[in-house]
Amino acid sequence: MILLITALADAPKCASALQEATDESTLIASTLADAVRQLQEQEFSAVVMDQLLLDSEPEEAEVVFKHLGQAVPVYLNFALVGMSRVTRELRSALNRRNREVLVARREAEQALRHELNEKVTALMLSCEMALQVPGLPEVAATKMQTVDAIAKEMRDKLGVQA
Repeated sequence: MILLITALADAPKCASALQEATDESTLIASTLADAVRQLQEQEFSAVVMDQLLLDSEPEEAEVVFKHLGQAVPVYLNFALVGMSRVTRELRSALNRRNREVLVARREAEQALRHELNEKVTALMLSCEMALQVPGLPEVAATKMQTVDAIAKEMRDKLGVQA
């Protein structure tokens, strides 16, 4: 969902164009206070802000910025740019956000995989060492072999080289 913050009379037309360009529903806030209320009530993927409105109420604008959450901000002077520029800037910002989310997700997966790889390796080494203890009861050895087999299965699923 997109939040459009502008006091322009053409706001509904602009919201419609943004919705058509992005396939995301678009809500309008004609004041910064209304924008803050909407940002507190729901999540937005992007917030398109009229720079003139932000400049006219800098204290209220700071409150808007604090409530953006995960939304990507897009700042434009609607008095100077046309609708095509607004949609182009929004698409660009959403694409950039999607790329950043994808990179962050991949990095998190790699970090988790690395951490799990270390734990699985430690588990397998512990099992091998425990199986070499002289006089290890057969029941304990069987249990350790089961744990070792599970650890090897986990290693295979994580794609770890032996």
